[in-house]
Amino acid sequence: MHLCNEEVNVPTVDRRRLREVDNPFDLTPLEFRKLYRLSPSLTENIISQLSGQLKGERITALSAEKQVLAALRFYATGCYQRSVGEQWGISMSQTSISRSVHRVTDAINNSLFSQHVKFPMTQTERQAAEEIFASAPAPFVPGTIGAIDSSHLSILGPKDYEASYVNHHGYHSINVQMICDPSLKILNVNAKFPGARHDSFIWSSSAARRVMQRSYESGNQNMFLIGDSGYPLEPWLMTPLPNQPEGTPKFRYNEALCKARNPVERLFGVLKSTWRCLSRQRVLIYEPGFAGKIVNACAADRFRRKSCL
Repeated sequence: MHLCNEEVNVPTVDRRRLREVDNPFDLTPLEFRKLYRLSPSLTENIISQLSGQLKGERITALSAEKQVLAALRFYATGCYQRSVGEQWGISMSQTSISRSVHRVTDAINNSLFSQHVKFPMTQTERQAAEEIFASAPAPFVPGTIGAIDSSHLSILGPKDYEASYVNHHGYHSINVQMICDPSLKILNVNAKFPGARHDSFIWSSSAARRVMQRSYESGNQNMFLIGDSGYPLEPWLMTPLPNQPEGTPKFRYNEALCKARNPVERLFGVLKSTWRCLSRQRVLIYEPGFAGKIVNACAADRFRRKSCL
């Protein structure tokens, strides 16, 4: 069981105010969002959509509302200490919170994730993605639909294949690949690979690459992703050209590409600061497969709240 050694810090919400409130939905929208990272209306919508999957058979089973709030609080803080149960007298044990995190995470992966994290597949979706990049503050060449990058998320070293999860920084992680557009809308998540795997290996094995390759081979040769030098240059993936003299067209190409792919770098920063369970200071004490599901859940909720940032 993962226990945080420090008290969960809620510096911007008056603790006396929390003790006076019986129901978290009685908080102001700003206070609620500071605790759960989502607005009350979005949270109620999630509860409604997941209620069928979270309904227990026993009369003493936790309600969908309590389970979702407990899971969101864990995503937001990265530890079980001072749970939502303590704050509002729900009397949830750490075991119950852990169970809620598992159930809610599985439910989000089974439904909301596929609804809200979609790679452009149809011609209409790809055209819309191209238009978003074309109108971005740092536009790139016509046909660009997304920026790709990877980031390491710290996990507890697993029992099986432990060495393959040690990344080049020396700690255990999963290497998570994401694709987003200039507004930080997440288009694709691949959270299945251990930390020792290089970005280019993850890309070579990804479903997104297969989609891009099939599209290119079927005649759509003006659709691109953009990535950094950790990825291979391919007809459907544009990357920097090394060692270009300053002032040359190829140097200006590198500058434009670097500016255009900045959103995906910011995306990881936003995710890790919003959902502290993904930050380097919090180690996900779960087996790698479930840690990847937590990443998916946070990515799905990131998309749902992007207009609130």
